[in-house]
Amino acid sequence: MTAIDTAPLDPSTPTTVHLSGEIDIFTSPALRRQLMSTLHYSTSLLILDLSKVSFCDAGGLAVLVGIQRRARSMGITMALTAPRPFMSRLLRITGLGRGLPMVA
Repeated sequence: MTAIDTAPLDPSTPTTVHLSGEIDIFTSPALRRQLMSTLHYSTSLLILDLSKVSFCDAGGLAVLVGIQRRARSMGITMALTAPRPFMSRLLRITGLGRGLPMVA
């Protein structure tokens, strides 16, 4: 799992984190730590780019939900963008697609 975040200079520009690889039981703890760190300098909108995520298990979904809850408590909106078809289906099947907003 690789996460590359881009910290905007303009507070009105979203903070974007580009994820790639697998989000699973082995990579979830490091991803959670990195995303928690990102929340401390994020703008009011945090976007997770899922276009290069090749796999996600229940541990990965738990990280997404946990980070969304933490972001919300900090006044930050977290949204997902560009999920691959398998990821879109996973979010839809689990019902998380209704609670995790998507942006173009």
